[in-house]
Amino acid sequence: MEEMNVVHIVALWGFILALLFGAVAYKTSFCTMGAVSDWINFGDKRRLRAWFLAIGLAIVGTQILHLQGKIDFSGVPSLMPNFSWLACVVGGFAFGIGMTLASGCVQRSLVRLGGGNMKSLLVVLVLGLTAYATFRGLLYFIPYEYLWGVPLNLQEHGIADQSAVAVVAGVFGVENSHTLRIAIATAMGVGFISYAFKDGDFRKSFDNILAGVVIGSIIVGCWYVTGVVGNDDFEPQPVESMSFVLPVGNTLQYFMTYTGSTINFGIATVLGLITGAFLFAIISRRFRFESFHSVADMRNHIIGGVLMGIGGVVGFGCTIGQGVTGISTLSIGSALTLVAIIFGSALTMKFQYYRSDETGFLRALYAALADFKLLAALAKPNRKNT
Repeated sequence: MEEMNVVHIVALWGFILALLFGAVAYKTSFCTMGAVSDWINFGDKRRLRAWFLAIGLAIVGTQILHLQGKIDFSGVPSLMPNFSWLACVVGGFAFGIGMTLASGCVQRSLVRLGGGNMKSLLVVLVLGLTAYATFRGLLYFIPYEYLWGVPLNLQEHGIADQSAVAVVAGVFGVENSHTLRIAIATAMGVGFISYAFKDGDFRKSFDNILAGVVIGSIIVGCWYVTGVVGNDDFEPQPVESMSFVLPVGNTLQYFMTYTGSTINFGIATVLGLITGAFLFAIISRRFRFESFHSVADMRNHIIGGVLMGIGGVVGFGCTIGQGVTGISTLSIGSALTLVAIIFGSALTMKFQYYRSDETGFLRALYAALADFKLLAALAKPNRKNT
């Protein structure tokens, strides 16, 4: 049997880790959009805390690997010195709107697809094509000409890169040292973990704790696979962890040009995520086909897929790619994108709430903004009695 090269070894490990991710995400209903929905609509933060637990563990584990010299962050997009702040805001906001309209982010759509959801199949196809077109095709002008071209060059201000460590060192004139990195990583990592376990209901929720621990650990494992296993003198692999927007586009392209293409880590994780969810759905007897219940439902999912495809590329990642993987590098750009994603999603939910009572578009938007104290003193539309 021919020995596997490093490309296929890294891809295999990516598939295995994503397989576990998919199974756990399906079992626990791990979903960023669902977490925001629970919080905004019901005041329930347990799934949000599971997401934050994953972020905290990813920060701690990733920074330990970096401090030990096992992974090198140079070249990682989330830490580039050209800080495209406008792209982070616009891309994240568009992605947040899209994931709400599509009933879940990219990760959740892939997991639901594994469970037989045909709505998610359409979302995945639309966002994959849109993401690829935005990065390499017809829609490339959106990020290249209007958003990525408005960067803030941090090095001109004495800041090495986008990490919180470099920003603090540059702004306060202190040494960018391992000690500073340990202090910031500990504060952020422990802060997220403490926030998660602060709530008694969360501490009693096995599924949410399982989701946070496993997914946060998987992000660290992916960094190790690409940074250590993939550190080959002849075929060095890009140092990366999980992100699902552009990899979905690359997966579609891989299927169409299989004989002339080579699998990579991102493609393997997309396939692994779907497979893991599918296997768990079959084993637990929860697999079932689900389709659209109306034309409006289909329309919303298509629009959501488009917005996630464009927003995910413009903003350099998704709820996992920026919201967990990016933040594990201590990137301020990732944090900005994460805030924009949450705001875009929450605002869309509020807007849909007011629109459900046949309130006019602008009035519903004003009311939703007023809920976030962005348009104070605006009268909210009265809800009809039911």
